[in-house]
Amino acid sequence: MPELPEVETVRRGLQPVMEGAKIVVAEARRPDLRFPFQPDFVARLQGQIVTGLGRRAKYLMADLGSGDVLLMHLGMSGSFRVIKPANEAAPGEFHYPRGKDSAHDHVLFRMSSGADIVFNDPRRFGYMKVIARNALEDEPLLRDLGPEPLGNEFDAAMLAHSCAGKTTSLKAALLDQRVVAGLGNIYVCEALHRSHLSPRRIAATLSTRKGEPTDHAKRLVAAIHTVLNDAIKAGGSSLRDHRQTSGELGYFQHSFKVYDREGETCKTPRCGGTVKRFTQNGRSTFWCSKCQK
Repeated sequence: MPELPEVETVRRGLQPVMEGAKIVVAEARRPDLRFPFQPDFVARLQGQIVTGLGRRAKYLMADLGSGDVLLMHLGMSGSFRVIKPANEAAPGEFHYPRGKDSAHDHVLFRMSSGADIVFNDPRRFGYMKVIARNALEDEPLLRDLGPEPLGNEFDAAMLAHSCAGKTTSLKAALLDQRVVAGLGNIYVCEALHRSHLSPRRIAATLSTRKGEPTDHAKRLVAAIHTVLNDAIKAGGSSLRDHRQTSGELGYFQHSFKVYDREGETCKTPRCGGTVKRFTQNGRSTFWCSKCQK
């Protein structure tokens, strides 16, 4: 499933053609995706100006002039593509030619910017919902989300406070969207490796008895910031379904230190260890037992 860097990459691809433009035509080409579309889904979108395009955790959020917000989730295989006039520049070197079969093109937004925005989702695990902005705090999909890992409020003190007293593993804590929003299996594995912390470490060790952040917490927060920013610059990680809105591939997977590198030599300088894999909370965990403690 796309994680924060992939969703942020999609947001940046959509922003130039969506933000400030009117949704001239909105089409829902089937009655549902993961969940049924609201009966007034199209009516609440058509004719509205997108005043801003943001992201919360793994959700895209389009603010509308009406005061509504269009909440969008990519699911496992969802992707947006932007169709521009024929004279527009072609995608770059990571272009992935998309199929011409439109059977999975489930939602269309025709924008006053001249672009068509198409949501394609073969597995239909993505979803969209229109919510009144003043009701966002009570929205079940959003209300329990933790802080944004790239936001100003997320620091070692906040992470230590959230993990204080937790007897779960550090990896499980980081995957808990109530602790920090938007992180998934790939970037948790990468951040733990960069901070040299074991995924099996008890989460409570990020906090002292007085509730202050330990050096472990400080290293981990710095590693989370670095790996997420590096991944966003690389356009995310293209493993199976992720493509940018232009059809380009993300290429952060070429910078993985541990993820999907089982049996290979650890990339930590002077470590000499071997990347191992084990199952943790139903997910594959990749780590180096020599340099991650």
